[in-house]
Amino acid sequence: MGIIKSQIRNTLYQVEIQSDSGNQLIADEPQELGGGNTGFSPDELLRAALAACTSATLRMYADRKGWDLQGVNLELDFVWDKDLSKTTIRREIHISGNLDDTQRERLLSIANLCPIHKVLSNPIEIITNLS
Repeated sequence: MGIIKSQIRNTLYQVEIQSDSGNQLIADEPQELGGGNTGFSPDELLRAALAACTSATLRMYADRKGWDLQGVNLELDFVWDKDLSKTTIRREIHISGNLDDTQRERLLSIANLCPIHKVLSNPIEIITNLS
């Protein structure tokens, strides 16, 4: 897993993000929070990571099994409860293809095994240093 680098300059809340592999994207806050809405917000990036991982994991699994999975569409919602200090991500998976009930149920199980799902479902330790 490579290093992610980010930098923010003078444009309020607009963050340039680069990966070791040369990919780039912009993150920003929505206008109602003072940003320019020029990119995904941080919570959208978190949900996007889960959506991308889930979709790719299901595609890889179905391909290995030779199943007729035609498409995977996800909808993810994010709720933060300050009082309980709890985050809930609701993930709705829509799959299409010539799949029987057993295959559909297996794909649901596989969705819960994607690497990002595992990371988000387990304790996370973040070690921060200032240089």
